[in-house]
Amino acid sequence: MSGETTRRPLEILLVEDSLTDAILTIETLKDGHIQHHLTLVRDAEVAMDFFYRRGKFADAPRPDLVLLDLHLSKLPGLDLLEKIKTDADLKQIPAVVMTGLMCEEDRRKCELLDVAGYLAKPLALDKFVALVRQLERLGHEDLILSSVERPKLPTKGTSQDLVASTSYFSRAVSRNA
Repeated sequence: MSGETTRRPLEILLVEDSLTDAILTIETLKDGHIQHHLTLVRDAEVAMDFFYRRGKFADAPRPDLVLLDLHLSKLPGLDLLEKIKTDADLKQIPAVVMTGLMCEEDRRKCELLDVAGYLAKPLALDKFVALVRQLERLGHEDLILSSVERPKLPTKGTSQDLVASTSYFSRAVSRNA
């Protein structure tokens, strides 16, 4: 091993129930050359299991950034955001809200919950990448490792459970997995 140091990839949790929007977000991160590991969960209840490392998420990494669809099925994204931002262990994780419905009331609620960003879908590549890079710099100043570490991958699952894109790795967990 050489004496080089490398910045650890950003651990991103994407909470998005639309597979189309999830793929667009993943491709935007890839096109923006953001070095990351991404875990996709498709509803807020599964996201809570991930945050609290319950069940199959017992070894889940702590996310450095949460990308949250505001309008999820089952538990609304705003309710999930409130749970995250009122939990002493989770509130320091930056959250970027992504919504297809720009609503001033939702925006005010999100601002009160101290979100790092509130973006309209479809995402504007340049604005989204700039925001993620800014959050990466702010939150990763002390996260320099001697080599890039990858999280353990699931050993079982269907092709729908795993999404790979070039040199970036994204773990996707379906609602029913």
